Amino acid sequence: MLAVDIEKMRKLDYRTNEAYKTLRTNIQLCGSDMKVIMFTSSTPNEGKSSVSFNLAVSLAESGKRVIFVDADLRKSVLVGRYKINKKIRGLSHYLSGMCNFSEAVCATNVDNFHVIFSGVVPPNPSELLGNKTFEALIMMLRGEYDYVIIDTPPLGNVTDASVVATQCDAAVFVVCAHSISYKFAQRAIEQLKMAGIKILGVVLNKVDLSGNSYYGRYYGNYYGRYYGKYYGNYGDDE
Repeated sequence: MLAVDIEKMRKLDYRTNEAYKTLRTNIQLCGSDMKVIMFTSSTPNEGKSSVSFNLAVSLAESGKRVIFVDADLRKSVLVGRYKINKKIRGLSHYLSGMCNFSEAVCATNVDNFHVIFSGVVPPNPSELLGNKTFEALIMMLRGEYDYVIIDTPPLGNVTDASVVATQCDAAVFVVCAHSISYKFAQRAIEQLKMAGIKILGVVLNKVDLSGNSYYGRYYGNYYGRYYGKYYGNYGDDE
C-alpha cells in the first residue's frame, strides 16, 4: 500500500476549516446509516472535488475511519493538485482487473484516512462504474470504514454519477454561486432523484460572504425549500 502526504498540501484558513467542520456535523447528524455518500455537481469547476475531499479529511480528523474514492474517471484533479509524483494505481486499474485492492488504495499521513485515486482515464468509464466489481468494492468498503466519500463527475454531460448513485446511501449536490441557473441545477437534481437516491443537501460554494449577499439569499430560498443548504467558500477547483 502506497502512502501519500496530503496534509502539507492542504492548507485551509480558519474560516474555511470551520465551514468544513459545520458540514461534517450536518453530515453526521443525518444518521449512522448514511455511510456511502457521493458528491456531484451540474458542471465542472463548481468545487465538488475540493468539498468532498476536505470533508472526508475532516471526518477522519474527528476519529472516524474514512476512505475517499475518486470516481471521476474522466477528469480527476486530485493527483495533480496534491503533486503526487509516485506511480499511482487507482480505481480504473482495479475495476479493469489491472491491480488488486492493496495496490489501488493509498494510506495518508492523516490518521484513519485512505484514498483511492481515479487511475488512468479508461475508454469506458460508465461501464466500469456499473460493473459488478464496483458494486462488490463498495460493499467491502462499507464493512471496513465508517464513511465512504465518493467524488463523481458532474451530471450535466455524462451519466457516471447516476450510475454510482445506485451503490450509495445518499448524495450531496455542490452548486457554485454565480455559475449556473437554478433551473439548470434543478434538472441535474432530478437526474439524481430518478436514480432513487436520497439527497442530503446542497453545498452552495464560492459564495461572497461579505455583507448581506443578495445572491446567497436568492439561492438559499430556492435550494433550502427542499434540501438542506450549506454556505461557504469551500474550494476553487472541480
